Amino acid sequence: MPHIDPTRESFSQLFVNTAPDKPVTMLNLLRFRDEAQYPAGKIEPACSGREAYARYSANALKSVAAAGGQVVWQGQARHALVAPEGERWDAVLLVQYPSAAAFMDMVRSPAYQAFVHHRTAALEEARLIAMQQ
Repeated sequence: MPHIDPTRESFSQLFVNTAPDKPVTMLNLLRFRDEAQYPAGKIEPACSGREAYARYSANALKSVAAAGGQVVWQGQARHALVAPEGERWDAVLLVQYPSAAAFMDMVRSPAYQAFVHHRTAALEEARLIAMQQ
């Protein structure tokens, strides 16, 4: 079963496992679908997973900035030195937010909810790992 979107349980554990008064950096590991898979009822032009993720990113960057966050680093994953055989990622992002609460406020916002379906359609597999110093 692919892992793409956070669960209610993983969201609730975010506040258990992070300090509320410190910035949180989200490590995003992304593997794109060859063709985006939009849910029934979402009429979108056919496109690749990368193209669907670009649709998501165009809006997400505005939401990240509005939440006080910023993209710290992004690039293509080239080679996993330590990983299960066959595991691969296409892209890696580090996005820092002022706090876990700021991140949660962003993902709960109606503005974010209006375009997050592009992310889900784009991804074959993902990891989203909250980190703090």
